[in-house]
Amino acid sequence: MVDQHAEPVEFSPTNWVQEMTKEVLETGTTQGIEVSGTPIVLLTLRGARSGKLRYTPLMRVEHDGAYAAVASKGGTPENPAWYYNIKAHPEISLQDGTTTREYVAREVDGAERARWWERAVAAFPAYADYQERTDRTIPVFVLDPR
Repeated sequence: MVDQHAEPVEFSPTNWVQEMTKEVLETGTTQGIEVSGTPIVLLTLRGARSGKLRYTPLMRVEHDGAYAAVASKGGTPENPAWYYNIKAHPEISLQDGTTTREYVAREVDGAERARWWERAVAAFPAYADYQERTDRTIPVFVLDPR
């Protein structure tokens, strides 16, 4: 379980990600915060090597109470740093609107990945372009409620 009140949580070194995260924390909600018209959710996860808690805003891809975390990094050749954090520590907190709950992440493949990829592209069409830009298959995690 991720207890973000028991220890400090670190911000991304990327300015626009930091600003988005601070807006969520200041307003208490992810509601109204979007990237290219797509709502976001805010994850709190543990660093793979440091063990420190970190905030990670991601596009909102939800279905029947579960969420997808798409490790696109804009279609670059490498996975985002948070991919390795979730692989090492799959227990995360996710804030959607004003509600924060605990989830367990699992990387999906095959038919399950295909279903979630379709949902992800429907929520944020740029994911399809990102996949075309890279030779790697963009990883998808499903975040199941605890």
